[in-house]
Amino acid sequence: MSTTTTRRVKLANVVPDFYKAMIEVDRVSAEGIDPKLAHLVRIRASQINGCAYCTDMHSLDLLKLDDNQQRITLLPVWRESRNFYSEQEQAALELTEAITLISVDHVPDEVYEVAAKAFDEKELAQLIALIITINMWTRVGVTGRMEPGHYKP
Repeated sequence: MSTTTTRRVKLANVVPDFYKAMIEVDRVSAEGIDPKLAHLVRIRASQINGCAYCTDMHSLDLLKLDDNQQRITLLPVWRESRNFYSEQEQAALELTEAITLISVDHVPDEVYEVAAKAFDEKELAQLIALIITINMWTRVGVTGRMEPGHYKP
């Protein structure tokens, strides 16, 4: 990764209507999803995409919901620590990774099938929307070089 002293644009300041629309998409995409599950998904996609700001933000939000720090710490290696995550969470994390890394395997049928068994159709649609949305946010964070440590839940 190259570092630069070039000032990065802040989308919220320069294109506020776009940014407000993103906030609305974020709100709608999380409707009906358990908040703890939503933050696990957001953290995992943020980790994969290298967005320190989003990883920090959603980790703090999850901790505020009285979740366990150990679940956050083990999230990058969730497959090796499955006993910390429910079957539904595991299915969501697998789908999160597949959608986030879409160019690798194009969301394999077997990953989708596991998620489709763990969630009803509406929940699955909301989960997919949430995953797409956090991937959008991480692109804002990484492109803008947003730094962790400034978010207050």
